[in-house]
Amino acid sequence: MGETISRSRAEKKASRSEEKRKAIFGYGMFDWAKSAFETSVVSAILPAWFTYLFLEANGVSVNFTDSFSLTADTAWAFATMASALLVAAISPALGIIADRKTIKMLALKCFSWLGAGATILLAIGAYLPIDIAWIFILITYFFANVGLNASSVFYNAVLPFMGENDELDEISNLAFAYGYLGGGILLLIHLVMVMTLEGSWVIPFTLASSGLWWFGFAWYTFAYIPEPEIENQMEWNGFFNATKMAISELYLTSKEIKKFKVLFLYMLSYFLFIDGINSVTALAGSFGSAVLGIPIATLMIVILLVQFVGAPAAIGFTRLAEKTSAKTALTIACIGWCVVIILGVGFAPLMPVDVNEYDAVITSDDGVNYQMENKEDNIDDLFVEGNFSSEEITGILSTFEDSRFSVIVVDPDGSNDGLSAIGIDNPASIGDEKGDGWAVLLRDNVWQPLGLGVNVQFLILGLLSGLLLGGSQGLARSLFSKIIPETRSTEFFGFFGFFGKVAAFIGPFLYAVVGGYYGSRAGLVAIAMLIVAGTIILRWVDFEEGVRVAKEEDIRNRNS
Repeated sequence: MGETISRSRAEKKASRSEEKRKAIFGYGMFDWAKSAFETSVVSAILPAWFTYLFLEANGVSVNFTDSFSLTADTAWAFATMASALLVAAISPALGIIADRKTIKMLALKCFSWLGAGATILLAIGAYLPIDIAWIFILITYFFANVGLNASSVFYNAVLPFMGENDELDEISNLAFAYGYLGGGILLLIHLVMVMTLEGSWVIPFTLASSGLWWFGFAWYTFAYIPEPEIENQMEWNGFFNATKMAISELYLTSKEIKKFKVLFLYMLSYFLFIDGINSVTALAGSFGSAVLGIPIATLMIVILLVQFVGAPAAIGFTRLAEKTSAKTALTIACIGWCVVIILGVGFAPLMPVDVNEYDAVITSDDGVNYQMENKEDNIDDLFVEGNFSSEEITGILSTFEDSRFSVIVVDPDGSNDGLSAIGIDNPASIGDEKGDGWAVLLRDNVWQPLGLGVNVQFLILGLLSGLLLGGSQGLARSLFSKIIPETRSTEFFGFFGFFGKVAAFIGPFLYAVVGGYYGSRAGLVAIAMLIVAGTIILRWVDFEEGVRVAKEEDIRNRNS
């Protein structure tokens, strides 16, 4: 069986013309290009930097009511939600227009410029006053995310024209593999910069270079992929009339649910499970920084691990789909994501035990005069390093208890008589929010006994996410491309984008609202429930029937 599959794949590659090979390469290079934003910016650097700016400007949270507060991670979720909602509103109409006019590649180019340009502008935030810097970052991130999501609608719509039906799984997953490698290489460069270079220019430079990477490598896509041909183009009567026509056709398309019931059932499943997957990838960096206290260097290492594990894993899911079916492989990936999220809910920083694990250490040579060493620069907002008397220790400990830092008092002989404080907002102070019980249970019975700190826990998350991410996203896209008519590809990919972007709106919205009332871990549980529901519905989708209906629709459209 394995030899037959190998020969079949070799025959497919041998039959490709030079132009087609270049087009497939160009298709993969767009994933390579935009992954710089998705990895270095969205997942690794910007959430941690935004969290720092938010904390400096507002403290841990901004309270709107007695029961609802806005934290750094929930503010990030709201910005992600808003950009996804805008794209969800415009993508179906743009998709129908693209099916009637040869503008797929033009639209892909324009929205890529928007996303890459806004990414470059993120660097300006480093040079603004702290009170407005975090707001500027949210607004600029909003436009960069709009560019990413809108360009993805047209990028996905090109996939059905890239090869035959039996080639789409391979091409789709290959593109994701390109993305993991491209994003991973740039993230590795950024990691080295963050860990070895000093200066306030480093973080802004990494953000700006991510936008330039996206802008530069996307030119391979624009140069190598021809505009897909359209047999019956509409006459151009202005954008308003085109949009009006598109809205009317969207209404007609929505009435075809009985005709394309397999397609719409899959989109419902996709709406739910991709919501969870995309929400986890979009919010993981913010959750790690704001809730778990993951430093930016560790966050970058974890995302780097995701990239280099995700590339071969995406190809591995292609092989699994060949041996079983794409539907079975996707179901396995979705179940795996549920396990990953529930495990992530249980991540928790260990309580500091050793002196070196505290943020500040108070020492004395004579038991009368004391000195404090700050290991975190932000502690200087509470106390400046210096000398003080033993009578002041109680007040200092009380101040630390109301902060997000920890401190320990060491006696002249090097021992500790129990004087220490862990701030109420310290990542290790958990147990007072709904959803914390699972984290406390795992910390007391797994993480603490094994000595697995939160950085190691997050590395485990990165490894598991990398194994699942490429396969789940690539198979979800290729399965959809198989059951839509080529003659209406952008229209249905507009719906695909609409469902995906509304899903991207619902996921962060759930996380922000549930997290605002019950804590961030409860927000993750809500996301996991969406994946469970989507996986259950996926089992009812008859893809063979969907392929048959799509072929019949293509024949009808080409003969009309």
